[in-house]
Amino acid sequence: MPDFDVDFCYNRRDEVIDYVARRYGRERVSQIITFGTLAARAAIRDVGRAMGMAYRDVDTVARAVPHELGITLPEALRLPDLKTLYDGSEQVRRLVDTAIALEGMPRNISIHAAGVVITERPVAEYVPLAVSGGTVVTQFDMDTVARLGVLKFDFLALRYRLSCTMPRYRSASPIRTFPWNVFRWTTPPFTTCWGAARPPACSSWSPAA
Repeated sequence: MPDFDVDFCYNRRDEVIDYVARRYGRERVSQIITFGTLAARAAIRDVGRAMGMAYRDVDTVARAVPHELGITLPEALRLPDLKTLYDGSEQVRRLVDTAIALEGMPRNISIHAAGVVITERPVAEYVPLAVSGGTVVTQFDMDTVARLGVLKFDFLALRYRLSCTMPRYRSASPIRTFPWNVFRWTTPPFTTCWGAARPPACSSWSPAA
């Protein structure tokens, strides 16, 4: 089931969700759960705490895992720092092996930043529900909800909706206006595009109506 992306001003998004709940019935509207998972270093620290190991010893092992996005413990074990600790201590070996078994498993829950489901009958007839911080959420994440065929909306909270007024290149034509919904203006696709285009002027910036 495809989802629907709808942009709203960031400081009134909660009003939109409340309106949808009142319009379609609160039992037919729910936000979506997300799961925080155990990354490599977090798995080491949590397992070490559960094993009753000294904080200093656990910290040494955790710091042997490189600060690289998405790195896993099996990958870190190919590097000399963690491999030396692993081979030199039975306790560290047990710590790392247990952490590998738990790595990637859910550690905590949160609420999806934008996802809302709307159903024909009460949501509980389609998916199990839970309460997180006083908010009703599905117990399934967004991918599972989508596979079940439940209608999902992404109510995106945008801080800026900008319009940029620029003269046309090599032309005496009137000023041309380009309105954009900007989700992340400073992300590489935008900065790369502007750097390559090198526009001669951006004569006005203002929130779009």
